[in-house]
Amino acid sequence: MLIDSSAITIYSAATVFVHALGVAHAAHAVMTVRSSQGAIAWGISLITFPWLAIPLYWVLGRTKFHGYAEALRSVYEQHYQLARQTYNDIAQFQVALPDKLAQLQPLAKAFTGIPFTSGNAAELLINGQKTYEAMLSAIAFATNYILLQSYIVNDDQAGEEFKQALIDKAKQGVKIYFLYDEIGSNKLSRVYLQSLCKHGIQVSAFHTTRGKGNRFQLNFRNHRKILVVDGEIGFVGGLNIGDEYLGKNPRLSPWRDTHMKLQGPTVQSLQASFMQDWYWATRKFIDVNWEIKPNREANQSAFVLPTGPADKHKACNLFFVNAINEAQTRLWIATPYFVPDDATLTALKLAAMRGVDVRILLPNRPDHLFVYLCSFSYYSEMDAIGIKLYRYKQGFMHQKIILIDEDIAGVGTVNLDNRSFFLNFEVMGFVAAPKFVESVEKMLEDDLAVSVTVNFSEYQKKPLWFKLAVRISRLLMPLL
Repeated sequence: MLIDSSAITIYSAATVFVHALGVAHAAHAVMTVRSSQGAIAWGISLITFPWLAIPLYWVLGRTKFHGYAEALRSVYEQHYQLARQTYNDIAQFQVALPDKLAQLQPLAKAFTGIPFTSGNAAELLINGQKTYEAMLSAIAFATNYILLQSYIVNDDQAGEEFKQALIDKAKQGVKIYFLYDEIGSNKLSRVYLQSLCKHGIQVSAFHTTRGKGNRFQLNFRNHRKILVVDGEIGFVGGLNIGDEYLGKNPRLSPWRDTHMKLQGPTVQSLQASFMQDWYWATRKFIDVNWEIKPNREANQSAFVLPTGPADKHKACNLFFVNAINEAQTRLWIATPYFVPDDATLTALKLAAMRGVDVRILLPNRPDHLFVYLCSFSYYSEMDAIGIKLYRYKQGFMHQKIILIDEDIAGVGTVNLDNRSFFLNFEVMGFVAAPKFVESVEKMLEDDLAVSVTVNFSEYQKKPLWFKLAVRISRLLMPLL
């Protein structure tokens, strides 16, 4: 059998070209990938297996979201007077934090332009039933407009209830803007969206692949969950919209989650976050109410931190690392996904070494196997330094909580993993008020009471294949 020499020449040329392309991509990875481990992993893969690694790099390799900041800068210039007036109005409520938390104030202003403010009221909402009731009640009392954003929206009973609530308000003349992440909500039916649009509700996907540099990227997500009603009431937390968040998924039931209701200046911060995402998605500016209605009775100090891969600085990671470093007596964290980067892991270790009571609450059931396996790889490091790890036993735990000393607590969408810190658009609410902190403390104590302490010796008894899977998961972590 004779082999066509021209075919060999074409194949050889193609092979040389692809390997050269792999080297060029490896150089790009070395120059741009966030961590040295990630750069090395991508570099080796792109040079060794370019046929496979190059397409994966196009899809998963970027950590910077292009065009978002430029788009916001454009609309900011168009509405400069309104933006400055809004920021100035919020700044009037700037509050002096206790000495222990004083370092958080300049960070808040540096990352968002908006400080911790007084005049807020924060209410903890535990689990889906209470959260949905509060959200639907706020929607029912809307008189002007509703801003609703969710990472996941399911076309099921819960999704139908929210859809009907929005349609009912739209029939009353309330303006409604509905924003969802097209990757997180990939199962959301066209019929569902068309039903909303038919009643005059403005609907848009976030469009994570929009923009020249994002065309092939599937690694970015808008993970925010925000509801703002009339510019006066806001909600943020871990719950998406779907039956599973009410515990109706047998595999993960009961579902454990936490949300938060806000009033005061922080609502304007949530609203601004939604407005920015909406403008990116639609290139349309919404006319909303920017008047601040402080809650003088509660008068809690609070701050909203929206973060994402378009940030000039890695705001989410930097803020969390600094907050962890501020802990003096207690640091309790609840997260469904625990894949900390080196800086966060170091901060946690240092906290434990200086005598802080560091407790990390994780789910006992996995919903994402790869991330679940990766969390086991930290057992030996945590055990050696005195960090206590717990596994929640009653269903699946999805809440994202941080509690620092007796001073401040955070509720929002941020997981302690690479994706939340560097790839997702996230939002977190921090409240520095004794009453709220006590409610978070009580909630976590109840959660810890139905959890088991992780025993490192039990992990050591796991079969070799399990430990190997854990180590492979840890090695691949920088590529996520």
